[in-house]
Amino acid sequence: MINTYTSYQLLTRDLGKSLDRVGKEPMVQRDTEYYLANITKVTSAEEFVNDYRLFNYAMKAHGLEDMAYAKAFMLKALKEGVDDPDSFANKLVDKRYAEFVKSFNFAAYGEKATTYTVAVDPVVDLYLAIATPPGGKPSEGDIAATAFYAENIGKVKTIDQFLHKDNELLLGYALVALGLEGSFEDKKLLRTMLEGGHRDPESPANKHENEAWLTFVKTFDFEGLGERATSYNTAQQPSVDKFLRQTLEQNAGMENEGVRLALYFERMAPTITSAYQLLGDPALAKLTRTLLQLPDAIAQLDVDKQAALIEKRINIEDFQDPEKLSKLVTRFTTLWEVQNPSTPIQSTIVSLFQPVEFGISYDTLLAIASMRR
Repeated sequence: MINTYTSYQLLTRDLGKSLDRVGKEPMVQRDTEYYLANITKVTSAEEFVNDYRLFNYAMKAHGLEDMAYAKAFMLKALKEGVDDPDSFANKLVDKRYAEFVKSFNFAAYGEKATTYTVAVDPVVDLYLAIATPPGGKPSEGDIAATAFYAENIGKVKTIDQFLHKDNELLLGYALVALGLEGSFEDKKLLRTMLEGGHRDPESPANKHENEAWLTFVKTFDFEGLGERATSYNTAQQPSVDKFLRQTLEQNAGMENEGVRLALYFERMAPTITSAYQLLGDPALAKLTRTLLQLPDAIAQLDVDKQAALIEKRINIEDFQDPEKLSKLVTRFTTLWEVQNPSTPIQSTIVSLFQPVEFGISYDTLLAIASMRR
């Protein structure tokens, strides 16, 4: 049997291929095909929770499959949405519920929740609001640019295509809608804004005094979403991606719980900003205890004392650094293997090739492992 570190590396070395393999599993493939073929037909929260296959698929995608039976509970969360900080989903400690509601935002988008696309729906609404005279109706011409835009913007996959002369009608429509029509000729500025994206606080769009640029970049987020920028809908492909990742982690856990914990930690780490988040998630709490070599009984301590202990020994900011995160995962999988050996000690030794910069030394780990043998 392959040890924990090696198993983790085999899955993450080419994560895309690992997810493709999961997606080709017959049952997964059938469920995904059904989901994509039918999710866009759902027009209300009630329809959603009452379609067993769709709802269960979505719940699993968000790590909530154990709550798929609680339809009334989830219906309340969906109907209240997430725009109000005091909404049901936002007040729940487990943030997976709020993420689920964001993905299926019936409260905000109504019957369009499963088809709502940022690059289409709000742009069309803004354009028609500008083009339509007070108390009047949009002209036939405006209705025809609009139809053309809605039909064709999803075909644009790159910044180069968006700025190409063949797509000037699409670009012009978008700029008018977002109040930036004066920049139509300045392709260099448009490229700079789009390439800079919005995730970096120092990006051109974030620093520009005209907030319309930030709206423009968020609407056409090629930097963040790549080819999906003009067709992105959280209820469709993103939910499928989450489902495949959840399935990958579950499959790994059937062979080795440590691998599942490592995969989960790697996925969640960039969203973690405090020790309390580690303590509030049973899987992350278990990983943290292993990482810091703490007994399970420590969970009985006052939560503030637990948080203080974690913050003293782990720099949460390291979770945002891919290199440091990789070292933490290596340390965890090594310690897990020592405590839960899946292979002879010789195989465990092979995985101990990266220096650990804090905590117990590898010499000590090997001594412990030798005593176990």
